[in-house]
Amino acid sequence: MKRLLASFGALTAAALISAAPVPVDSAITAVTVYTDRAVVTRTGSIELPGGITELVFANLPEALNEHSLQVTGKGTAQAVILDVASRQTYVDFTPNARVKELEDQLRALQKQMRAIDDRGGVLTAQGAMLDRMEAALFAPPTKDVPRPDLAQFTNSLTFLSEQKTRLVTERATLDEQREDLQNKLNTTSNQLNELRGAGGRSYKTVTVRVTASQPGNLAVALSYTVPGASWVPSYDARVLSSEHAVALGYFGVVHQSTGEDWKDVALTLSTARPGFGGAAPVLSPWNLDVYLPRPASVMYEARREDLLQAKLAGAVNMQTLTSNAPAVGFGLDIKEKDAELAAATIEAGATSASFKIATTASVPSDNSPQKVPITSARLHANPEYLTSPKHLATAFLTAKVFNTSEFPLLGGAMNVFLDGTFVATSGLRTVMPGEKFDLALGADEGIAVKYKRVNKFTESTGLTNSGQRITYEYLITVQNNKRTAEHVIVADQVPVSRNEKITVKVLAPDAEDVKPTEEGILKWPLDLKPAEKRELTVKFTVDYANAVNVVGLE
Repeated sequence: MKRLLASFGALTAAALISAAPVPVDSAITAVTVYTDRAVVTRTGSIELPGGITELVFANLPEALNEHSLQVTGKGTAQAVILDVASRQTYVDFTPNARVKELEDQLRALQKQMRAIDDRGGVLTAQGAMLDRMEAALFAPPTKDVPRPDLAQFTNSLTFLSEQKTRLVTERATLDEQREDLQNKLNTTSNQLNELRGAGGRSYKTVTVRVTASQPGNLAVALSYTVPGASWVPSYDARVLSSEHAVALGYFGVVHQSTGEDWKDVALTLSTARPGFGGAAPVLSPWNLDVYLPRPASVMYEARREDLLQAKLAGAVNMQTLTSNAPAVGFGLDIKEKDAELAAATIEAGATSASFKIATTASVPSDNSPQKVPITSARLHANPEYLTSPKHLATAFLTAKVFNTSEFPLLGGAMNVFLDGTFVATSGLRTVMPGEKFDLALGADEGIAVKYKRVNKFTESTGLTNSGQRITYEYLITVQNNKRTAEHVIVADQVPVSRNEKITVKVLAPDAEDVKPTEEGILKWPLDLKPAEKRELTVKFTVDYANAVNVVGLE
């Protein structure tokens, strides 16, 4: 019995002895990008022996957040994850392959530049020597150095001329080489500066200890958060004027310089903002007091710092992302069809939304923009024209659009195309599903607008000419040169008095037709038929006493 217990104890102790660290051959398979960071998921498969094993993930980005590390696993080994640890390893080389390649290129270019500079120094020394030879040739003869005969003088001049010509030509060649090399140096240096934030002379190594009750395989996934990644929305709005519709293309523009290239990964774009923290900031007391001047000898400056630090509560939950490519079938009768954008899958949460990109994506770690499609939607649009001819005698086409898609449209840049022609670059505010928004479509010369001051007349008022009256009159002309009837909103203004000593009286338009707002804004809604022309008159007077200095008059 004692021998049996001893044998069992020996087997148990052997099972608990940790094996040598096992490197995991992992690859990035999924990335969730936020506005200021990314959560990267690496996966790998390994055969586990029984007992405790250390799994090593090496050459990870130096900037990864250790507090965000998460490990999951699944396999026949029935493993238990014991702990996760990370350490920073310093090396005398750059572990980032792309950064190291650029550093090697930079060193080679600098070596070539030194060779050019050295050759330039040799040419300078040769030029100085030729100058001394020329001075000696034309120097007066002495007792020890007689004057050269004509043949020697001619041969010397020919030699000096040839050598100086050679120096000039070689200097010009060196200058061209130096300029070309300097451009290459600048380009390589700029690229290196872009990437060096994620490079450095160190990297992180993550060690995961697992114990398996029996030998078997284990598919392990390691997730971590890294800075240096972001995405912004981008839009292409293609207005179909004849159909009163807008074909809206919704894209995500991803940038990353995390130190790792993302190759064929399942990409998710999230609208969450983890940098804001989980709770709203707390307001501090807003105190008012009476200022009491103090003598200079005892005056001091009181400083108060309000610390409003948001803490990220909990770790970011990671999900395994998969992407299924649709099967493509070919029929006998193939008709041409416009290409469509691949649509992402939306997952709406309580406080944010995530867009799972339909296909795998590759984003290099060089901060270059990568544009991936999120969705496309055909939205009904009611077009109208807006013009403020006082500032710019041009009509701008706008469209009132309803977001009938299930996607929230985040604020971002938008390229606008009208009937296939690029017309403007504008911006889109954040629009939720079902919300109405205005789409700015740029200037349209099909609506002709003119603005002219017809009259400005100053006269004296009062029994003793103690006052002044200035009469202004403007004429606005709007003509529809398009083949279709259009709705045009014309905006202008009259001044608003902020002092009882100044009186503004609107003479035209009639208040029953157009009434100015409290800010003095006038708006005419016009429905213009093709080739129809309308003239609008704005006329008003400004009365004030001679002693009043009026500010704001034209």
